Amino acid sequence: MLQDIEPYLACPHCARPLTLDGRTLRCPGGHSHDLAKQGYVSLLAGDAHTGTGDTADMVAARGDFLAAGHYRPIADALAAAAVAAEDSGGGDGDGPGGLVADLGAGTGHYLAHVLDALPGRPGAALDISKYALRRAARAHPRIGAVVCDAWRPLPLLDASAGLVLNVFAPRNGPEIRRVLRPGGTLLLVSPTSRHLRELVDTLGLLSVDEEKQRRIDEKLGPYLTPAGRREVEFTMRLSAEEVRTVVGMGPSAWHTDPDRLAEQLAALPDPVEVTASVTVAAYRR
Repeated sequence: MLQDIEPYLACPHCARPLTLDGRTLRCPGGHSHDLAKQGYVSLLAGDAHTGTGDTADMVAARGDFLAAGHYRPIADALAAAAVAAEDSGGGDGDGPGGLVADLGAGTGHYLAHVLDALPGRPGAALDISKYALRRAARAHPRIGAVVCDAWRPLPLLDASAGLVLNVFAPRNGPEIRRVLRPGGTLLLVSPTSRHLRELVDTLGLLSVDEEKQRRIDEKLGPYLTPAGRREVEFTMRLSAEEVRTVVGMGPSAWHTDPDRLAEQLAALPDPVEVTASVTVAAYRR
């Protein structure tokens, strides 16, 4: 709930601490932010907008696909990496390691999985999509859901998070370093060039550059130190409807014609074997 993450929140206008007063967050500078009835709060700056966030249809597709357990090995690997980071001393200060912040949290699926592995830790689901955060606010009792823009200053206090998660989401190196405590860890999940490879050519989906991991390391290099990684790869058996769902929940949804997709799906075997392939990488402040 939002009360769990209140001590870590910062005003998007003046960066001062926020205090929960009933259903409103207030800062000493006089700025206020009301909670939505769905349980999240918007901490977007005044000139920001949510037009780049996932749509209601994309969020519904992601919710269905993740709930079916197709990406469970990824969630399990992320939770194991979170426990390992905790055991190695990532995060310090008040509380058992501080906040777990999920940047680009979507529905809160992965954050909830990590919080189950880290009892007592509060979690902040940060995303620009209000449709996603309506679900994230209900995904776990220790999640507080916050609308924000990953490319702007995050509405979190300096050194407030012992752990930052980033799963298939934008990465803002300077801000991730700022909100991480000394010794804190970023856990980053990114697709490899083999991810969904059986569908990329057949359906014309967006492909992943083979140099993606190197480019991620280069961009994060000035701010964080690599602290290990592992690849997680497995085969999924998906029905035609599940393939439609996996297309509809990702970036390819913005570039896919529904009628053409229906024709392509009809030509696929049912079920079809599809590779899931990601890198789970750790970076330490």
